[in-house]
Amino acid sequence: MIRQNIRNIAIIAHVDHGKTTLVDQMLKQAGVFRKNQQVAERVMDSGDIERERGITILAKNTAVHWGDVKINIVDTPGHADFSGEVERVLKMVDGVLLLTDSFEGPMPQTRFVLKKALDLKLPVLMVINKVDRADARNEEVVGELLDLLIDLDAGEETLEHPVLYVSGRDGTATTDPKSPGQDLAPLFEAILRYIPGPKADPSGPVQVLISTIDYNDYVGRIGIGRVSRGRIKVMSQLVRCNALDETIKDRFRLSELSTFDGLKRIPVEEAAAGDIVAISGLADLNIGDTVCDPNAVEPLPFVSVGEPTVTVTFSINDSPFAGQEGEYVTSRHLRARLYKETQTDVSLKVKDGETPDQFLVSGRGELHLTVLMENMRRQGYEFQVSMPEAIFKEINGDLSEPMELVRVDVPQSASGAVIEKLGGRRGQLLSMAGTDRVRMSFLVPSRGLFGYRNEFLTDTRGEGIMNAVFYGYEPHKGDIPRRNVGALVCHETGESTQYGLFAAQERGSLFIKSQTPVYAGMICGVSSRPGDIVVNVCRKKHVTNTRNAAAAEDSLRLAVARPPTLEECIEFIDEDELLEVTPRSLRMRKRELNHELRAKRQGRAKKGA
Repeated sequence: MIRQNIRNIAIIAHVDHGKTTLVDQMLKQAGVFRKNQQVAERVMDSGDIERERGITILAKNTAVHWGDVKINIVDTPGHADFSGEVERVLKMVDGVLLLTDSFEGPMPQTRFVLKKALDLKLPVLMVINKVDRADARNEEVVGELLDLLIDLDAGEETLEHPVLYVSGRDGTATTDPKSPGQDLAPLFEAILRYIPGPKADPSGPVQVLISTIDYNDYVGRIGIGRVSRGRIKVMSQLVRCNALDETIKDRFRLSELSTFDGLKRIPVEEAAAGDIVAISGLADLNIGDTVCDPNAVEPLPFVSVGEPTVTVTFSINDSPFAGQEGEYVTSRHLRARLYKETQTDVSLKVKDGETPDQFLVSGRGELHLTVLMENMRRQGYEFQVSMPEAIFKEINGDLSEPMELVRVDVPQSASGAVIEKLGGRRGQLLSMAGTDRVRMSFLVPSRGLFGYRNEFLTDTRGEGIMNAVFYGYEPHKGDIPRRNVGALVCHETGESTQYGLFAAQERGSLFIKSQTPVYAGMICGVSSRPGDIVVNVCRKKHVTNTRNAAAAEDSLRLAVARPPTLEECIEFIDEDELLEVTPRSLRMRKRELNHELRAKRQGRAKKGA
């Protein structure tokens, strides 16, 4: 049977196309909030990092009521690095809202998530967002979207669905772009009409596929998924099983059951097939598990999530300042935290490294890994990470590497510099269009994009837009230079002085200010030319009987130091360098802190080359 009183949908789109803002308006107009209630913008982005960066990192569940129908909504991330979140939640829904910006049109991530939805035979409702923009290209974007659907072999039903024109900020929707909408009623009505209710067998033995994991200090791990069959009841005996591991058959009693309503979870005694529920009672519940009736242990297949493309090495902090700022500093703490992350992030892979103090962590991209690092440092962890490296594979006897489909939108004056820089990084220009602003598509090795984003912003004077999504594996493209400048390396351990920094700033740009603790081998700036330069930033002006050293230092003018962010540090470090991450500091350093030993190793490496 098909349940007509419920709809399960996911909102999918490219980053910054307005998914979470649209969900805000859907919640307001469906009566989740009081008319005079003060609500934060992007209320679904509840994490600190999500609110700071303005991006969605984790998929979130909510639900609204429209008439007699309950609409379960899953707000998904738009950034390609978190596409694993999108892939797994698609198993919970019966249709998707494909959101597209009225100016940018379909972008690389739009194609990626749309293909995943079509592979699962999910109906797609096309929504053009931000139609109130002055530079909106509604007709052209609809044409591009239809071309994309045809290219991905979408069914006739999807192509015949009406296109909705929406302003997520103002909360309006219409099917006719020439007549502005008044509210989101047309969107809700389209969802009820074109997204089918879940196919359900309420009389069979219970079956629930776990697609998301949450955690609560009181009840422990909470599994979120859709009831595929039967009726699930509180305090009933259930079995956990997994289609990939036939040995998993853990019995447990369901201690708590809840459904979603607005921004809350509502405890219920019973839920039927088609409902999205949150269950607890088993400490080892994982994504991809199936919760079944003990008399019908039948695991459901889980969606295959794309493999990681980038890896970094996490290790304990062994710098001279180790253990001064972090609460969790041992390899035991680091190992437990990293393996715990794999239970909730199916795109992340962790394995032990060459030594007991090292762990290889693989993810979808630099942002995917830096968000993990930022979360860990906020939780009190202290560790070191290496330069990110692309994950190579051997395919048909050839060494192959991951490739990214890169889409850039830049001013005409900057197009030459972008083509030159990406060409030097083994990028291949696929298409180019536009006059005042140029849109270009490139196929670039993943490792070719390491450290390029800052160069891109400099070359485009901050006006460029760049997006990338994993394309596939292709034969190795050859050597790619990591960076064309060296580092300023501290000569000795101590505290930086204004006098020492004044002399060092002539060699390049500084990352640190006066009175900053430093150690020998720590990177304090970027050199203005290739090759590393050792500088003594702790040097003090000698005291004589004819001048006041302190007054002489006060007269020295230093350029403003700009400490790099976590992402900038990861992009900057080279093979022989590490990034020290603590709750209060980010310090880049050389692997070998001793200057003489480092110079000898570099000399031997040059002779060997």
